[in-house]
Amino acid sequence: MIPLFLLLALAGGLIVGYVVVGKQSLSEVFEWKTWQHVIDLVFAP
Repeated sequence: MIPLFLLLALAGGLIVGYVVVGKQSLSEVFEWKTWQHVIDLVFAP
């Protein structure tokens, strides 16, 4: 049960953070190019 709750919390946090706070569309949350851009920003030299 705990791993399921953790996954639900992760998905809920992604949706709230990206759609509500970031004012982006829901479909972009689950696209690989979105997360590739985030990874590039985090690990940029």
